[in-house]
Amino acid sequence: MADFTKPYDPKGTEEHIYKLWLESGFFTPENLPSFAKATEGKALPRTEPFTIMMPPPNVTGTLHVGHALMLVIQDILIRFERMRGKKTLWLPGVDHAAIATQAKVEELLYKKEEKTKQDLGREEFLRRVEAFAAGSHDTIVHQIKRMGSSCDWTREAYTLDEARSLAVRTAFKRMYDDGLIYRGSRIVNWDPKLQTTVSDEEIEWKEEKTAFYYITYGPFTIATARPETKFGDKYVVMHPDDARYQQYRDGQKLEVEWINGKIMATVIKDPVIDMEFGTGVMTITPWHDATDFEISKRHKLESEQIIDFNGKLLPIAGEFAGMHIKKARPLIVEKLKEKGLLVKIEEEYAHRIATNSRGGGVIEPQIKLQWFVDVNKEFIIPDSHINSIASGGTVTLKKLMRTVVENGQIKILPERFEKTYFHWIDNLRDWCISRQIWYGHRIPVWYRPKADQLLESEDSSESERPGAGQEIYCGVDAPAGGEWRQDPDTLDTWFSSGLWTFSTLGWPSYAKATEGKPDLEVYHPTDVLETGYDILFFWVARMILMTTYHLGDVPFRTVYLHGLVRDVEKQKMSKSKGNIVNPLDMIEKFGTDALRMALIVGNTPGMDLAMSQDKIKGYKHFANKIWNAARFVLGNTQGADIARKPAISAEDQKILEELASVTKEVTLDMEEYRLYLAAEKIYHYFWHTFADIIIEEAKPKLRSENAAEKLSAQWMLTVILSTSLKLLHPFMPFVTEAVWTEVSKNERPASSYSNLLMIQEWPH
Repeated sequence: MADFTKPYDPKGTEEHIYKLWLESGFFTPENLPSFAKATEGKALPRTEPFTIMMPPPNVTGTLHVGHALMLVIQDILIRFERMRGKKTLWLPGVDHAAIATQAKVEELLYKKEEKTKQDLGREEFLRRVEAFAAGSHDTIVHQIKRMGSSCDWTREAYTLDEARSLAVRTAFKRMYDDGLIYRGSRIVNWDPKLQTTVSDEEIEWKEEKTAFYYITYGPFTIATARPETKFGDKYVVMHPDDARYQQYRDGQKLEVEWINGKIMATVIKDPVIDMEFGTGVMTITPWHDATDFEISKRHKLESEQIIDFNGKLLPIAGEFAGMHIKKARPLIVEKLKEKGLLVKIEEEYAHRIATNSRGGGVIEPQIKLQWFVDVNKEFIIPDSHINSIASGGTVTLKKLMRTVVENGQIKILPERFEKTYFHWIDNLRDWCISRQIWYGHRIPVWYRPKADQLLESEDSSESERPGAGQEIYCGVDAPAGGEWRQDPDTLDTWFSSGLWTFSTLGWPSYAKATEGKPDLEVYHPTDVLETGYDILFFWVARMILMTTYHLGDVPFRTVYLHGLVRDVEKQKMSKSKGNIVNPLDMIEKFGTDALRMALIVGNTPGMDLAMSQDKIKGYKHFANKIWNAARFVLGNTQGADIARKPAISAEDQKILEELASVTKEVTLDMEEYRLYLAAEKIYHYFWHTFADIIIEEAKPKLRSENAAEKLSAQWMLTVILSTSLKLLHPFMPFVTEAVWTEVSKNERPASSYSNLLMIQEWPH
């Protein structure tokens, strides 16, 4: 119960209120009561679903301010639609975050015990990782609840639980059987630090100043920032239209003096060469550069590995073999200088290096046997999937991903990100889905030797090519027989996350049902995917790929992209800068409602938001304003008979019309996802119109000897307060629910869950 004899106390209120919400069961859509329409006076069943799948936070740490923003936006939408009579499902969950979680546990293991995962072995190491993930999960769930999140905890999912694992194995096999998943040797992003491949989208490019070396290569001068990769360069490439090199013909052989002696070089003419860059001619290193790899494929050239998977030079480097590339570089340059092959060094060359966003390791491109999703392979659309997404015949995954956004089945907000999405789709390469880590969904493929063949050790995964003395089996379950050995690699985290909107609803088993219908039929496609613009390609595109292929439908109808939360000077928050705004610290200081409003007001979709403690503190004052205004209204309306509308003046009618206008604007803004405008409008109305003007002007009427005038003022204040609390509830659920308990006492018993504000009808 609210104690209006004291100032508003978020700490003493929020835990109690959240407990009431949980006890009511109303976070679960099947438990929501029929919706009593005020205009019709009868209860109506909630038949129209409204679904959001929570982007699952990683089980690697604690809630950060980006998570907080995500939770606030989604909770606002869910509470709004719940009050509008929808059957609302907000399904929560967490992500195992394979690379990030394993890296964290490896770091802790070495720090505490000076041991590596190899010291423990795969089974014991995975037990340690699961224990860490379980503890982190409990922390994350507690923090999600602290934000006031009204999600259905009875349906909580985990990307690595058994239901999701079944979905992953089923999806993999279906795509494998259709030829959309294949195993082949391609150039990949290799992280020598974590000893695994990473996807293109997980690369973080960093600018660095480095030296740029001009080197004599026979009659040519080539330029490179990485002389340590050049030992195997035996092809020199130039543009066919470059007048400077017209005397050289494609395929011509030239003997040139090189780092470790004379080699035979071959001239290659290719239009991909930028004639304006450097000298317009270059040698290629197909094993360690994506562009060079594509050139070598196009011309059917040989390739040779120069750097091993630990970042050390191989025997081809001669005297430098076994040396780490960082240590070897200056020594190689010195040798080039001694041989008269070094033309010049351009200092302070601006160069971009690729790093792993998950661990910070510098990426070394390598040709490696890996598993890929083929985004360009044509496949036949099943009859059950023929609809507005695809009209039948053949299609590619890339085409499906483009079509559903082009035809408006998925709307991306802000719209400018649609161009970004299409550009990414147009340049999409096959997706490398295998990772050389132990934690995660293990690839559901098994091998065994054919007759008279030996299966190599687990570490020799490069030899596991089907047809090279081995049989291969792909299945949802393991094959019978002890001679089979499962592929040691695990799947990219985004493979399982890509199934999130439908694996969480029971696919492929459909075990959970609502009113005799599978959850998948009731709640899918989901209505909104709300997430940060920085994972548009990581996750959003992957979900579109997976859902259109497996279900023949879209995963969601609207994508709402929020920006990054930055500090007051618009700098990215980081521990090193000491500018992190910790959401839990802010809740302790100012209350959840204040943090929620600070995250929403001024937060335009797709734009970064500057955040400061002062802004949050300002909305703590607003929570106090709501409390104090409610105390005044309740103190001056106690015992008044305001069940029926009394006669009101023309002036009061205008006030009600203004309230109706604000309600209409706020509702429209909410429907159009302009949450920042809706929050600002109701904030200004409550503080500057209701509290500053209407309440002040009502005070003389409340003291009036005229009973009718006094009753009219009491009725007006109660109606405006009640309506304002409903409009504010999605944004500031705790203080509004606490006040509503007192405001609505005359309507229903205060102990009844049906009295909760969270299920009252949205004003209209």
